[in-house]
Amino acid sequence: MSEVPLPYRVTRVRPETADTVSVALAPAGEESLAPFMPGQFAMVYAFGVGEIPVSVSGIGDHELEHTVRSVGAVSAALCALRPGGRIGLRGPFGTGWELGRAAGRDLLVVAGGIGLAPLRPLVTAALAAPHAYGRLNLLVGARTPDDLPYAGQVHAWSASHGPPYCQVTVDRPAPAWRGRVGVVTTLLNGAAFAPGNTTAFVCGPEVMIRVTARELVHRGLAPHRIRVSLERNMRCATGHCGHCQLGGVLLCRDGPVIGWDRAESLLSAREL
Repeated sequence: MSEVPLPYRVTRVRPETADTVSVALAPAGEESLAPFMPGQFAMVYAFGVGEIPVSVSGIGDHELEHTVRSVGAVSAALCALRPGGRIGLRGPFGTGWELGRAAGRDLLVVAGGIGLAPLRPLVTAALAAPHAYGRLNLLVGARTPDDLPYAGQVHAWSASHGPPYCQVTVDRPAPAWRGRVGVVTTLLNGAAFAPGNTTAFVCGPEVMIRVTARELVHRGLAPHRIRVSLERNMRCATGHCGHCQLGGVLLCRDGPVIGWDRAESLLSAREL
């Protein structure tokens, strides 16, 4: 991995929601970062502003994609980028979803809002190898229809006969919304998967991760077969600042993707 930012140029910018954009990047010179795995992240540097950790939301042969929500100075600078702009990238960092370990099993992907971003490369990889896995279920929740990232792609998946089996729900519907309304766990009843032969991948707000993982355990999934991303706790990528520490785990170093068998106790201890 690169500890010094390498220059990357912006090739495309796609708005996702009112405050979120996806930025496609290609190496600006002869050097490029090592290949990323779905679930890993890069430190994305806005020149003159700073850097933040961002999971990859798209992995191509010669491009990377990052989906960024404008919530601070660095992310706002990244969201303001236009094609031809330059940024710095370091990485790859962190653990991935380890999709290969789920070969032959049903896949259950549960995303909340922008939590779909780090899960998107996993879905793409699973669709590219349809015979390697069992049934692929993608369940997506968002606050409102306007807060749904990759709306065109998600609606195309949900309108098809699969794979994946894709369902979307929102907390607060708009007048024109004709889809499901409610929390994302309400979609589990319509998904077809065998709990004893399923690996689940969950990313979203922390409360959504907790509720979803506990419901999956209740339905018979083994905790170690539930992979969750706690990337929202990260900051420096090296584990030195301590911002990402949960118990004895430094998520920048040991995560952000870990099994629920570890994550549940770490999150519970933080509540005490």
